[in-house]
Amino acid sequence: MLVYTFDRTLDGLLTAVYDAYALRQQPDELIGEGEVLPMFCEDSHQVTTADDKAARVWAGMERRLSKEGLRMVTVSFLSESASLYTPLFHFIYKVFQQPEGTPSLERNYADQDVHYVTQTCRQVSYEAHRMMQFLRFQKAKDGTYLGVIGPDHDVLPLIIHHFADRFRDQPWLIFDAKRKYGFYKAEQEGQPTRITFEDNDALPFDLETGQLNSELLSQNDQLFQELWRTYFKAICIRERMNPRKQLKDMPRRYWRYMTEKQG
Repeated sequence: MLVYTFDRTLDGLLTAVYDAYALRQQPDELIGEGEVLPMFCEDSHQVTTADDKAARVWAGMERRLSKEGLRMVTVSFLSESASLYTPLFHFIYKVFQQPEGTPSLERNYADQDVHYVTQTCRQVSYEAHRMMQFLRFQKAKDGTYLGVIGPDHDVLPLIIHHFADRFRDQPWLIFDAKRKYGFYKAEQEGQPTRITFEDNDALPFDLETGQLNSELLSQNDQLFQELWRTYFKAICIRERMNPRKQLKDMPRRYWRYMTEKQG
């Protein structure tokens, strides 16, 4: 068994494809750095990420895949799932085994690697859609709106364009508490900026609940949060309660940062 090890980045995975063809090898498995090599591993190769190699592989994919196929690669990688590495590597490897102009491999769902990558892409896309539904904002005294999320997948890059378009004239910060980064858009500015904080003590909100520090929260927003929680409880018809359906539509893992589920 031949195993490749890489740095868990998309450029690293693309470099692995480049190395495989350059070395005329077809590795059985691709694993992230720090993972234990499989028991029956006979040989291994450490991939050193190179931007130029990754760019050449991506350019080749652009000639062989549709825009939807390219999106499938990038979106599925946002799952951060180690179990995706090998199927995604094999999928891209197979793409280059086909001559340019031939029917694209991306729709061959009978291929187990294509099927796995496609399903992973759908899961990530579905969670991104849910984040746009379940994100709740709080207004700070300076007028900035804060939204905190903690999704299973790294979907923040997929939803930022939605809020940048919807809230063009408002300053806001959307922060992924699980991955410790976010995007900030100042008032009237076009593109959001990716930001991080040096340490948890510098955060203007509680990492566990997503609540803004009381001294920073707008006084009106405190009232609006209470009104929203009261409204949420008031519209609940006990005779029609269906906890199973509610959990299906709004999984418990999203409740932590939702205003109506706090307090």
